[in-house]
Amino acid sequence: MTITQRDTDTSRALQGLEDGRASVRLRAALELGTTPDPRSVDTLIERCATEPEFFVRDMLTWALTRHPVSLTLPRLVQEVGSERAQARSQALHTLSKVGDRRGWPAITRPLLSDADPEVARSAWRAAVVLVPEGEESALAAALATQLGRGGRETRLSLSRALVALGDAADPALRTATEVADAHVRVHALATQRMLRDPDAGFDFAVEEAKRVVALGGSGQEGR
Repeated sequence: MTITQRDTDTSRALQGLEDGRASVRLRAALELGTTPDPRSVDTLIERCATEPEFFVRDMLTWALTRHPVSLTLPRLVQEVGSERAQARSQALHTLSKVGDRRGWPAITRPLLSDADPEVARSAWRAAVVLVPEGEESALAAALATQLGRGGRETRLSLSRALVALGDAADPALRTATEVADAHVRVHALATQRMLRDPDAGFDFAVEEAKRVVALGGSGQEGR
């Protein structure tokens, strides 16, 4: 078999993904996306699970989106079941970038409530991109079970996901404003405010919600 220049370039770039220098790994991922080669898909996905630098992982994801969906989608769906949190998170992130709704069945309830916040956040983002028409309300109900969870960045990610679902999220948010947990009520009210007013900042919406809850309200009075 004749070894072509493309074979040589691909092999060199794949080796570059293992280099100790992030700049070299970044350039290798760029090369693998610029000249897609089906033989690189498995290595790109495997590297996503271990790559320590965010900006390199982002380039790995871009490189994967440059390959045929028929090759990447089955491997990404498989990867979301990995025991490694970063593998799950990055596979979900890449699924959201690929944007093919055939990946929707991979977004399971356990992933939406994954104990690892990065995995959960990636699952939320992927879910709102891939959700089939007519499933938005059910997704919103599943996402609403995570209200009140984690720190600011996690709560902001969840609010953004719910807001992205539009009016379909409103019933789940209304229900959440009436639960006993004050943290959940605050988060739900803040998300409602963002849904009604896209220009409302998250921190402002949270402070406003805290005042409502402190006064014993759910924010639904008079509606």
